Amino acid sequence: MARRGGAAGKAKPGNRAGRTTDRAERPGRSDRSGRGREARTATVDGGRAELTPDAERPNAWTLLLDGAPQSHVDLDDPAYLSFEYQRRIGHVIDLAAPPQTPLHVLHLGGGAFTLARYTAATRPRSTQQIVEIDAALVAFVRRELPLDPQARVRVRALDARAGLGKIPDGWADLVVADVFGGARTPAHLTTTEFLAEVRRVLGPSGSYVANLADGPPLAHLRGQIATAAAHFPELALAADPTVWRGRRFGNAVLVASDRPLAVAELTRRVATDPHPGRVEHGRALADFTGGATVVTDAAAKASPAPPPHAFD
Repeated sequence: MARRGGAAGKAKPGNRAGRTTDRAERPGRSDRSGRGREARTATVDGGRAELTPDAERPNAWTLLLDGAPQSHVDLDDPAYLSFEYQRRIGHVIDLAAPPQTPLHVLHLGGGAFTLARYTAATRPRSTQQIVEIDAALVAFVRRELPLDPQARVRVRALDARAGLGKIPDGWADLVVADVFGGARTPAHLTTTEFLAEVRRVLGPSGSYVANLADGPPLAHLRGQIATAAAHFPELALAADPTVWRGRRFGNAVLVASDRPLAVAELTRRVATDPHPGRVEHGRALADFTGGATVVTDAAAKASPAPPPHAFD
């Protein structure tokens, strides 16, 4: 399912001042046993945020915005990735460099900081930046699901494209785009001008990975592949087979780089996930893209809205 929130383009900056929080009474940190945990809620710029406890994992939580699942975090095991698309991005993080090698990672879209926590746990000493426009959401997550103080993670409350513009040339080994506002990727984060900035901040061996959401007839997904192909020679796309066939709305993970991708290993990992997916690259991906054109700032549209009950 598509995720909501974690997003540039979602909030009206002028609405931040005087924001109030209406969270439920919460137990102390001794609730790690999983007993007596209650949902924690807050009003944030993007709507109503809620953290619901995972009944099967004693210190794990799912973040929802206006009832739509966005992120899952296990504070006891940050290397555990519950959501299907996050597992696939986790595979890309794993394959970005030899195991344990620290990375410079830029996360566009914060959510519950799930992928930054994963990177810090699996690649100690990595240096990471999170760009998340919803300052109230950042404060809520920081308070309720605090980051490991040893993790080298900086969080900026900025629009994703504005935050991208502040990153030095060639700084990043990996740029992760997981940006949704109102369950849609904002238009200004779908364009060739946006990807030119991504390309600028990536080092020579760096990679870009994006969580995309689309449904039949998959025109948005094809346009995003065509746009990425205008900047990167190496592409791969991982998705559920029913999404590939245009049978349902869902997530797809796009990977792009100047260097050859570890396609065989990514394919193996995605195929053996709890919810197996399929990876396409090369000629098969080009054929799937068809005659899709590059998306520009002048003509960009937000990604399609999910159908009713997509998050049920």
